[in-house]
Amino acid sequence: MSSTRRLFGTDGIRGTANRAPMDAATALRLGQAAGRFFNRGSHRHRVVIGKDTRLSGYMLEPALTAGFIGAGMDVVLVGPLPTPAIALLTRSLRADLGVMISASHNPYEDNGIKLFGPDGLKLSDAQESAIEALMDGDLTTVLAAPARLGRASRLEDAPGRYIEAAKASFPKRLSLEGLRIVVDCAHGAAYKVAPTVLWELGAEVVPLGVAPDGTNINKGCGSTAPAQLAETVRERRADLGIALDGDADRLVLVDELGHLVDGDQILALIARSWVAQDRLAGGAVVATVMSNMGLARFLKAQGTALLRTAVGDRYVAERMRETGCNLGGEQSGHVLMTDFATTGDGLIAALQVLAVLVEEGRPASEVCRCFDPLPQRLVNVRYVGTSPLDDASVQAAIAAEEAALGEQGRVLIRPSGTEPVIRVMAEAEDEAVVSGTVERLADAIRARAKAA
Repeated sequence: MSSTRRLFGTDGIRGTANRAPMDAATALRLGQAAGRFFNRGSHRHRVVIGKDTRLSGYMLEPALTAGFIGAGMDVVLVGPLPTPAIALLTRSLRADLGVMISASHNPYEDNGIKLFGPDGLKLSDAQESAIEALMDGDLTTVLAAPARLGRASRLEDAPGRYIEAAKASFPKRLSLEGLRIVVDCAHGAAYKVAPTVLWELGAEVVPLGVAPDGTNINKGCGSTAPAQLAETVRERRADLGIALDGDADRLVLVDELGHLVDGDQILALIARSWVAQDRLAGGAVVATVMSNMGLARFLKAQGTALLRTAVGDRYVAERMRETGCNLGGEQSGHVLMTDFATTGDGLIAALQVLAVLVEEGRPASEVCRCFDPLPQRLVNVRYVGTSPLDDASVQAAIAAEEAALGEQGRVLIRPSGTEPVIRVMAEAEDEAVVSGTVERLADAIRARAKAA
């Protein structure tokens, strides 16, 4: 069986709504194929389906439901909930499969489908390839007999289950009483549960992005557009601002001065806290190749290593399992804490930061900036045809720049997984050196792409 994945990318299937592969026909076949793949044994099989607030969720949810029912699976519908809630419910309900319908931080015109196994973990490349192979075959041979069709039901207390799980991650001896917190839910999946969790833990909550209409998810708000959050934090003299993305599996923070706190700083803060409490497992933190060198230096000073992976939180999760680490994440704001969840959880990560704020009694501007990041610059170079990275002249240019930087910096060149683009990144102590390195490499790649 081929391991090549045509539909699945680094985070499930994603595309423009009502266009292949994000159309009802593909969703139906995916339900049939995934239902067949996870239909093992004689027990009644069950799948949990959640979604964010996109208009197209009303199209994809029933199509997936029909596919799973036709494959003999019972379907549990939970409505709009964060991605980590679906992973949690998949395990707690002893389901065979979990499905999240979301395109994360993308605009409403896009949508996506993420799959979780019975362990609450995202599927491996091999599992996704096997499901694709089933979708490419004759699915009429895998459909259930009339007497074995599944049933659909709705789990009314699903939000409450996640709310209690999130609250349980916050130290019982602490309270958020006296803190004013602005939380931007991006008009997305956490628009009800996130403000509720913060309020029930004692905070004064100023909610933003909590009026979804199907088309405003991530629009000028959330983790990819935190300007409104920063302004509101300053205006309301809040202690902290929390910005989630559309499916609430990642976040960025804003301190009381309105300054942005990215995923690298959040990882550093949680690592520092957990090292002091002897809670950090595996002797390391796992992050991707995009994380700043300043994070690696900070962790080294804490007696902790930084292990790097390819871009994508699923690869971070896989490395964490391999090494026994319980903390990892991405600069973009995915934070994985296996003590509490099987996938990135923006709200629970924010609660870990809030616990440090409460315990130390210092403002977020002091607590949340653990290190000074090295200057870092990223340029995207578009090309047509074959990748210019295979050319000898481009390889020589990369090698020359790496040698020039030595141990004082680094170069990262990688192709996009979704479009014909080469991402050129460099970081070093000196900003001018970084800019020069990136421009020379981008020019070399452009020249080869033009010649080709």
